[in-house]
Amino acid sequence: MTGRGAGGGAGKQPRLLIMTADDVGMTAGVCRAVARAHRGGIVTSASVLAVGRAFPDAARLARSAPTLGIGAHLAMVGEDPPLLSAREIPTLVDRRGRLPLSYRTVVGRGLARRIDPADVRREFGAQLERIAGIGVPVTHVDTHQHVHLWPAVAEVVVELARRHGLPAVRLPRSARRSPVGVGVNVLSRRLDTRISLAGLVATGDYAGLDEAGALDRSLPGALARLAARGEASVEVNAHPGEPADPDLRRFAWGYRWGAELAMLLDPATRRLVAEYGFRLGSYADLARAATEPT
Repeated sequence: MTGRGAGGGAGKQPRLLIMTADDVGMTAGVCRAVARAHRGGIVTSASVLAVGRAFPDAARLARSAPTLGIGAHLAMVGEDPPLLSAREIPTLVDRRGRLPLSYRTVVGRGLARRIDPADVRREFGAQLERIAGIGVPVTHVDTHQHVHLWPAVAEVVVELARRHGLPAVRLPRSARRSPVGVGVNVLSRRLDTRISLAGLVATGDYAGLDEAGALDRSLPGALARLAARGEASVEVNAHPGEPADPDLRRFAWGYRWGAELAMLLDPATRRLVAEYGFRLGSYADLARAATEPT
């Protein structure tokens, strides 16, 4: 079942807010920023990028922060190379063994039926094994650029989560009324059904896809929207980083990494979370709540 019934409703007790930092392991600076945002701010959860250049730094962070929920941020897009060779996952890479940069390529290949789920299973399985090798409990699974919204990828992600005993899968949504927003929500509903049928959990609401790279500007509005909709559990995913991190220059995304870090550390942000009736927690809290008698 999903996490919609977990944790109580508005007016009863604080609802669960999972504040997740994505792309942990992308650079050493991102890892340091996430550590700061957890120890001195509101980050309660971190999604580790197994293909990231700074994966060893992410592993050290995970081992040193027992109160930080650790998830798997599986990647079949992006600037970093896959763990497996082009021969092992031919439908995921180009001739040089590189992943596509954007989810749009995944959608195009999916529509053309040019993605072999077996390739996704091999690469994602290898990434999960690497993250499990850190030696800490893994609380949830999500994907880089939310590619598990695509049905063929969703099937593999849910299957691997069950096989590895991982209780939760991120359920992205969009508040936009554009064609992209409508498409995201159609796919999200299908993913929700798949998660529920597999006996896994997801939060009842979510923000972060629309706000990616500028959450410092949009968090108040996102929290207001989430509070008004009244679901018992929500996730917001952020992208904190160090503002002068030279290793982030290779990502032409226009993200406000440093500004997001400052926002996550700001005591005013913690007060805002409380004012909207949320309590901070992790996917481990969501999984526990889902098994408690109502």
